[in-house]
Amino acid sequence: MKAERFFNTEGICDPKLHYMVRIDDRIREIRRLFVDRGKYFVINRGRQYGKTTTLHALAKYLRDDYLVLAMDFQEIGTAEFKDENTFSRAFADILIKALKKADAGGEAETAEQIEAFAGKREDVTLRELFDRISGLCRQSPKPVVAIIDEVDSAANNQVFIDFLAILRRYYIDRENQPIFHSVILAGVYDIKNLKLKLRSEAEHQYNSPWNIAAEFDMDMSFTAKQIVLMLKEYEADKRTGMNAEAVGDEIYRFTSGYPYLVSAVCKYLDEKIFGTQGFESGERVWTKEGVVEAVKILLKRNTPLFDSMAKQLDSYGELREMIEEIIYQGRQISFSPMEKSVNLGVMFGFLKEENGCVAVANRIFEMALLNMFAAQEAVRSEAFRYGQRDKNQFIQSGRLDMELVLRKFVVHFTDIYGGDDERFIEEQGRKFFLLYLKSIINGVGNYYIEARTRDARRTDIIVDYQGERFVVELKIWHGSEYNKRGEAQLANYLDYFRLEKGYMLSFNFNKKKETGIKIIRLGERTIVEAVV
Repeated sequence: MKAERFFNTEGICDPKLHYMVRIDDRIREIRRLFVDRGKYFVINRGRQYGKTTTLHALAKYLRDDYLVLAMDFQEIGTAEFKDENTFSRAFADILIKALKKADAGGEAETAEQIEAFAGKREDVTLRELFDRISGLCRQSPKPVVAIIDEVDSAANNQVFIDFLAILRRYYIDRENQPIFHSVILAGVYDIKNLKLKLRSEAEHQYNSPWNIAAEFDMDMSFTAKQIVLMLKEYEADKRTGMNAEAVGDEIYRFTSGYPYLVSAVCKYLDEKIFGTQGFESGERVWTKEGVVEAVKILLKRNTPLFDSMAKQLDSYGELREMIEEIIYQGRQISFSPMEKSVNLGVMFGFLKEENGCVAVANRIFEMALLNMFAAQEAVRSEAFRYGQRDKNQFIQSGRLDMELVLRKFVVHFTDIYGGDDERFIEEQGRKFFLLYLKSIINGVGNYYIEARTRDARRTDIIVDYQGERFVVELKIWHGSEYNKRGEAQLANYLDYFRLEKGYMLSFNFNKKKETGIKIIRLGERTIVEAVV
C-alpha cells in the first residue's frame, strides 16, 4: 500500500514520502556550477534551512558518475577532536562507513588498508590519512566527491584547521597527488567564522586553509511560485478547494521562503487547524486566515529553531542590540557583511539585505523576536503591567477595541513617561506601545511590523486578532505637513488591506502639544489619531 504523503519538519525530506518544494533545478545547478568543475565549497546557512535535504538529494543525483562519500561530523564525538591522532582514526572510521554505503567495489583494497591502519594504530597522523585518501582517489574508476555535513561539530577547531590545511595542499597539487574531485562542507558557520583555537604563531591559518573554496551564493530559500507548485501537489491529492496561488503567496509573505518555516506552516494547516472553530472544512483551512492561524500556533511552539535564535542572541549581545534598534526604532543600518554583527545575523539566517540595508529575514522571525523581547522585558516594564491590568476592558464579544487601547495608552504614557526627554522617548516610545499592546493580545492575537513602511520616523504595525486586522502607524512628530502626509499614506495603506478604519500614534515633542485622541476623515476612510 502506498504511504500517504505529509509535510515534514524533522530530518531529511523525501518527495516520495513528503510534500515538499522540488529542488531538482537547484541540484542540477550545484552539479553544473560546482561539482562538475571540481570546486571545493561550503554550504553555510541557518538552522533548518534544508542543507541536509539538499546534500542527500545531491548525493543521489551524483552517484551514477561519481563515487560520493557522504559523511556527517556528528558521528565524531567531541573527544575525538582532541588531537591529530584521535581525529584521524575517527575520520577514517566515517570514511569507511561512507565507502560501504556507496557500495564501492574497485576501491576495496584501499578501503581495507584504511580500515586496517585506522583500527590498529593509535599514532595515525593526518599525513598518513591523506596518503590513504590519495590512494583511494587514484584507484577509483570514478572521480571521488566528499560531502561532509555538520562541520560545526569540529569542536577543537585547530585539528579541523590542520585537516583543511593539508586538504588545501593536496588540492593545489592534485595533478600529481590525486585527491577528492570536489569537496562540499555544510553547516551553519562559515569556515572563516569558526572560533579557532589557534596558537599565536599560527594566526596566518585563519585565512589560508580554505581560501581555495568557491563562493557558494546560491539562493536556497523557496520562491512563492515554488510554494504554490507544492500546494498544487497537495491539492491534487486532498481536493480541499483551496486557491493555491493565494495561499502560497500568503505563506511566502510570512516566511520569505525559509524552508523550515514553509513546511511548519503547511504542517499546522494540514494537521492542527482542521476541525477547530472557524476551520471546519479543508476549504476554510487552506486560506489566508488559516495561514495566520498556523503562524500563531507556530509562534507558541518552543521549536529548535526559535531556541537556537534565543541562544545566539544571548551569546552575541551586539547582534541583539542591532536587531532591537531595527525593530523598535526603525533604524536603517547599511548592509555590510564585513561588520561582525551583520555577518553573524546573516550566517544564522536571522538577517538579510534589503534595499542596501539590514532587515530581519522574514516576518515570522520578526514576530518571534518581538515575542522574545516582550517576554524578557515584561518583568520590568510598567507599560506591560498597565496593559495586563486594563486587558479586560478592551475585549468585547471577542473583538478588540483598538481605539480604546490608544485612549488608555495616552493616559498611561503621560503618567509614566511624560517627564522624560525627547531623545529617550524617540528611542523607546515604540517599544513601550508594543509592550502595552502585547500584554493585551497575548495568546490570542499577533502583530508584526510592516517592513515596507519602516523607517526612523514611521512604522506600521499590523495586528491580527480573532480574524480581524488593524493597521496602527507609529510615528515621530515632525510638523503638521509631515503629519498630513502620514495620514494620506495610512489611508493608502488601508486601501491595500481593504480596511475602512486605521489608527495612528504620534510621539510629539512640541511643548504646546495637545495630547489625546482626534478623529480624522479622509474620504471614506477614518483615522483615529492618538498624540502623546
